[in-house]
Amino acid sequence: MKMRALIVDDEAPAREELRYLLRDIPTVEVVGEAAHAQEALELIRSLRYDVVFLDIRMSGPDGLELARTLQGLHPRPQVVFVTAYGEYALSAFEVQAADYLLKPVDAERLQRAVDRVANGLRAPNPPEPAPPARPAQGAGAPAPDALIRIPVPTAYKTLLVDPADVYYLKAFEGGVRLVTEEGEMTIRSTLKDLEARLDPSRFFRAHRNFIINLEKVAELIPDARGGLAMRLVGPRSEQIPLSRRQARRLRRLLDL
Repeated sequence: MKMRALIVDDEAPAREELRYLLRDIPTVEVVGEAAHAQEALELIRSLRYDVVFLDIRMSGPDGLELARTLQGLHPRPQVVFVTAYGEYALSAFEVQAADYLLKPVDAERLQRAVDRVANGLRAPNPPEPAPPARPAQGAGAPAPDALIRIPVPTAYKTLLVDPADVYYLKAFEGGVRLVTEEGEMTIRSTLKDLEARLDPSRFFRAHRNFIINLEKVAELIPDARGGLAMRLVGPRSEQIPLSRRQARRLRRLLDL
């Protein structure tokens, strides 16, 4: 069966463009359009939709407010934000958005968003809309609101970095340095906030100043004082220190 879609945007040309792109995706049928949040909510309450393609900046209640309202519905439609503004990415994923697309929308990127929605619809629905409790770090399961992309604002746009591409995050005065194979980027956040949103089965707090992607670790190097260092794979084959406390914790986690 096709996924039933609702497009919500206060600009008619934007709704028309998105509808045009969705025509080429056979698993989606656009069955409704709305120009503002209140109209969209009335449609959603009268007809079941599988996915809502939702703009953020609109007159009246914005897209984020509508998404928060939808979280109280059961069943609730999946939300894909479609916006010209990258700075709302973190807030979007806090309301459990399935994806976040920047205008102008690329057809291939839209297809990936639809695939993500389809995967979410195939997952079993919980009996209650309340989210499950957040697992402890190292429990091996991602938090229910784990970051799908890490937003990195730049001068002219916001990059959405796949966490799988991150080697490590390092705290410095005023923010966090995010390190990938391509280079380093700065984000205005804290390690504490990022640690709470990153998948604990992949990311490990190695030190008060470092969070490491365990999938990028090639070797663990012990020292005479009971500590460890992590040597990274590939072109970033540098060593990251672990505190003794975190070294013990990592050994328990890895059954070493």
